[in-house]
Amino acid sequence: MSMKSTAMQFFDACETSKGWEVCQQFCHPKATFSAQAGALDGVDTLQAYTDWMKGIGAVMPDGNYEIRSFAIDEERHNVAAYAVFRGTHTGEGGPVPPTGKSLEADYVYVMQFDGDKISHMTKIWNDGISLVQLGWA
Repeated sequence: MSMKSTAMQFFDACETSKGWEVCQQFCHPKATFSAQAGALDGVDTLQAYTDWMKGIGAVMPDGNYEIRSFAIDEERHNVAAYAVFRGTHTGEGGPVPPTGKSLEADYVYVMQFDGDKISHMTKIWNDGISLVQLGWA
């Protein structure tokens, strides 16, 4: 499977709240994760992140994404995906009861490959704006 195909399938599984049980097939078992976002403080494995996103699916059952750019860098063995996530807090979970408020968040995933699987992913996201939009901050 190509980097592009693997990255696209992983991205879709992650963003549609499939969790690690589906996402793991595209990743090394010990794949790491990083983000400079307080909402993701302490999340340092891709397994933990994909399961966090599974939880977001319960909090925002209408959550969806729109890919705006998808770039493959063969020389550096990575794929960058820029997207917009939209959702409304109508489900149970999150730091407060459902607010009924919506968010529209720009973010980027940079998926680093080792061979044909993802070994690390960095998420670039301004979580502060998302938390305000949802009424969580």
